[in-house]
Amino acid sequence: MNAETPPTVRGLIERQASAQPAALYAVSTESDRRVDYRELHDACGRVASLLLTHGCQPGETVSLVMPNGLGTLQLLLGALHGGWCVNPVNLLSQAEQMRYVLDHSDCTLILASGEWVDKVRALAPRAKVLAVDHDDLQLPAQASATAAPRSEATGLLMYTSGTTGRPKGVMLTQANLAANALSISAEHALTPADRVLGVLPLYHINAFAVTMLAPLASGGSVAMAPRFSAARFWDQALQAQCTWLNVVPTMVSYLVEGKEAPPREALKSIRLARSASAALPPEHLQAFEQRFGIGIVETMGLTETVAPAFSNPLDPAQRKLGSVGRASGCEARVIDAVLQTLPEGETGEIVIRGPNVMRGYYKNEEATREAFTPDGWLRTGDLGHRDADGFFFVTGRIKELIIKGGENIAPREIDEALLRHPAVLDAAAVGVPDKHYGQEIVACVIRREGAACTAEELLEFCTRHLGRYKTPRSIHFVEELPRGPSGKVQRLKLVALLPAA
Repeated sequence: MNAETPPTVRGLIERQASAQPAALYAVSTESDRRVDYRELHDACGRVASLLLTHGCQPGETVSLVMPNGLGTLQLLLGALHGGWCVNPVNLLSQAEQMRYVLDHSDCTLILASGEWVDKVRALAPRAKVLAVDHDDLQLPAQASATAAPRSEATGLLMYTSGTTGRPKGVMLTQANLAANALSISAEHALTPADRVLGVLPLYHINAFAVTMLAPLASGGSVAMAPRFSAARFWDQALQAQCTWLNVVPTMVSYLVEGKEAPPREALKSIRLARSASAALPPEHLQAFEQRFGIGIVETMGLTETVAPAFSNPLDPAQRKLGSVGRASGCEARVIDAVLQTLPEGETGEIVIRGPNVMRGYYKNEEATREAFTPDGWLRTGDLGHRDADGFFFVTGRIKELIIKGGENIAPREIDEALLRHPAVLDAAAVGVPDKHYGQEIVACVIRREGAACTAEELLEFCTRHLGRYKTPRSIHFVEELPRGPSGKVQRLKLVALLPAA
């Protein structure tokens, strides 16, 4: 790669395999299995042989129904290296959603780990399904050479969670993927000595871009865990000698609430944790840092931007609590309803433009047109504002905005007020129909273990902190909140948790 040629995932792998072939790329947290850059490069050619043997040609789509593992890593990267488009399927999908994704993706071949093979064959009876091991991958002995993929070729087809309808297939190019890997590496000052703990699922864009691809850009490594476990998290991080963590707000909350944790002295080798995918309440950020002595870098992005498009600075003195940070590797601004740029401090829709922005939605020209402004900015659907220092603050989603008596109310404002109460572990507000106001506010609350508080106490607390107009009409205590694979609360599903009016 040179400065004038858009990067590709193949280029990232080739560069590291040439520069430091014996350096470690991936290690399992569950065994002594390790993959260095030479072995990764060799595996890429053998993955190409596997796919070609089963009739899947470069440029076609291969779907993967697999949990985390070193085998999953090698298959994803081997296919990308060889010029295939990969479609990692969300294992938390409902059966009908998974059936739709496998059909809509037009995949030539489906790779499924043992426990998923029969389910996948039942969902996609006409597809070719191959059983593979997600951890101890067995590949052909012979490698096959394929032409280097073009930077504009689609490398990843990843489907959104489909909370408001059918999942949409986001098309991301080789250049999109490599550009954001390089941006993440630069933003967090990653070096070959850095190792990330990979607990997020690789079928989600955060793990795909940050856990798997960013180390390729820095020459660092990943410690691959099967899944997130609050009970095992710190042992995994320390035993694998990790220097940074990639988490989402739900994980931060679980870790803060954990009864046991290593002493802060033992965690000194971990220089940063990054949080993404949803807004991190300032209270949780501060509690994590106070308990563990590890600074959190809050970031934000979308599947459509290969995960992070915003990041706070590494230096805690420069960050802003409650902000998702400044535009990272791209441009961002705030626009009004008629697509005009708004001045600093005014709330509107956040839009993004840059090398990380998707090609569009697969086989959905209408949705692609709606996703972009006429002059090429991606519409995020997020409401927020930009301050004088270029930091962006997200206050909610346009579709989740509560409009009470003509006034726009951001649900996050209600959430954060409730989270300041010592008995509240988590909270989410949503709008419900109301014959007088159009919409009224209700909130679902998870109480901390052993904490006692009544709905009346929380409503009085909200009135003191929010005023009467923004105080929820009612509080409902729940055991959990509906969340997508990234940990983001799916507010539109909250209504189903509420008792009938």
